[in-house]
Amino acid sequence: MSLNKKTVDDINAKGKRVLVRCDFNVPLKDGVITDETRIVAALPTIKKLIADGGKVILCSHLGKVKNGPNEGESLAPVAKRLSEKLGKEVVFVSDYHVTGEEATKAVANMKDGDVVLLQNTRFRGAEETKNGEEFSKELADLADIYVCDAFGSSHRAHASVAGVTKFIRAKGGENVVGYLMEKEINFLGNAVENPVRPFVAILGGAKVADKLNVISNLLEKCDTLIIGGGMAYTFLKAQGAEVGTSLVDDTKLDYCKEMLAKADKLGKKLLLPIDTVVASAFPNPIDAEIPVETVDCDHIPADKLGLDIGPKTAELYADAVKSAKTVVWNGPMGVFENPILAKGTIAVAKALAETDATTIIGGGDSAAAVNTLGYGDKMTHISTGGGASLEFLEGKELPGVMAADDK
Repeated sequence: MSLNKKTVDDINAKGKRVLVRCDFNVPLKDGVITDETRIVAALPTIKKLIADGGKVILCSHLGKVKNGPNEGESLAPVAKRLSEKLGKEVVFVSDYHVTGEEATKAVANMKDGDVVLLQNTRFRGAEETKNGEEFSKELADLADIYVCDAFGSSHRAHASVAGVTKFIRAKGGENVVGYLMEKEINFLGNAVENPVRPFVAILGGAKVADKLNVISNLLEKCDTLIIGGGMAYTFLKAQGAEVGTSLVDDTKLDYCKEMLAKADKLGKKLLLPIDTVVASAFPNPIDAEIPVETVDCDHIPADKLGLDIGPKTAELYADAVKSAKTVVWNGPMGVFENPILAKGTIAVAKALAETDATTIIGGGDSAAAVNTLGYGDKMTHISTGGGASLEFLEGKELPGVMAADDK
């Protein structure tokens, strides 16, 4: 997989119209942005292009837009916050058509260093999500150069991520990646392709099905694979353990047996929980206080389900991390949204914070967990893409990465 892509440092943006695909898919509550991590992450690329005298045209999706264009999923709050962060006006094109007459006019009126933000790309529905030719061409018509800085969307072959690059290339323009994408490619891509060893991978989360290819790919690349979270119980059952009413995917038992055999054959360590925190039922609401007990994994009571790794497991996993040089973590160890069931995830986060290894957190829930628990600044790199980082760890080619020009 060639990860040697042209970046914003390889282009001359002066006087050029530069279309930048960002990831402004931020959480909103009553029109107010509740977490602006993604906006902050996009700033270095935007500031660089402004400083170089480019005409900076930003685009992004927000939300799933299931019921057509609506003000609740408009990018208007993002334009306002961006203006404040950049200390200059960001002209917002509120037209639901995204690339209509209003957008064309706004771009035509731009001076060097100006910034325009287009409306939510998903307001174009299937034209965006099915990589429509027409919409891709309309986006490309607005610009001379295209910059992809939306790692969180780079695993989706959408018009604003992949389709647009074809039309930019056809007219002699350049397709490059921004600083955020470059960082993700360097850390995630290289961690898996050329890791400094020992390389430890930690996988958690509820479902084995979501991580099938990741487990298989990482077993070939890492030295130790640690499994926690809900998916550990399918592995334990595959080993013959009684797991009570714990979450199990019976259709994946043979797969888990295959992976255990594969680890054995390749001489890799595959660590599973040895003790677990159990309760009679899943907490409802999720952060409700519930009575729990800790039991060994071969003694889970028939009427109980495992909801977190136990203290002995946490110690075992922390020990495995201590001597590592590279650690990649994706997925929590338990129901971390509940204080009683967050201890396993906290223990792993703490172990990662204390190790000298390069620590890479693969987006989604593990990123939320690390940040919520206050360990964010102790990690080498926290990915901004959940699904995208998983596909990278699977060894897949990401459309948003592959569409950029090679150096």
